[in-house]
Amino acid sequence: MSYEPPRPARGLLLTPEDREAPARTHRLRRLGLGERAEPALDAFADRLARLTGAPYAMVNFIDEERQFFAGLRIPTIGPVVKADGSRPQVGRCMPRDHGFCPHVVVRRKALVLEDVCDYPRFAGNPVVDEYGIRSYLGAPLIDSTAMVLGTVCVADVEPRPWGRTGLDTIKSTAADLAVRLERGEDTGIPW
Repeated sequence: MSYEPPRPARGLLLTPEDREAPARTHRLRRLGLGERAEPALDAFADRLARLTGAPYAMVNFIDEERQFFAGLRIPTIGPVVKADGSRPQVGRCMPRDHGFCPHVVVRRKALVLEDVCDYPRFAGNPVVDEYGIRSYLGAPLIDSTAMVLGTVCVADVEPRPWGRTGLDTIKSTAADLAVRLERGEDTGIPW
């Protein structure tokens, strides 16, 4: 008989179980999403960042293995400096247990974190330490089949009160983008 000691938990972060991940992965592949950067989605993320005043904005598709930012807006000069003087590199891919979007996908509703450090469950997330993220606002991209494809989200390195306006903005932009993504499927026009 062998004994496998439990892996140490980092903070209280528990990435929720995502039972829809296999079906979502299939749907994303069918729509041609989540495999490559999309200039139109980068432009969408840039508009969302300007609209909310957030330094980070993403259109994130989540499959069984990872998160993929098909739309990404990051600050040109990163506000976080590591102990060695370097700045963290934000790429298009992120593990499923990083960030807050996996929670939005499983919850199927928007998530507002004005200061992630106020929530022990989220304060231990790797993006807090690695990128200095202190606030987050995200909403699910739900298509006409009721499948959550991913998220539209913004983040900041400072705590910020997103308020009702921020919540309404993120929800309406997510709903609009979900319709536009499906329209691309119907017309065959890539995003």
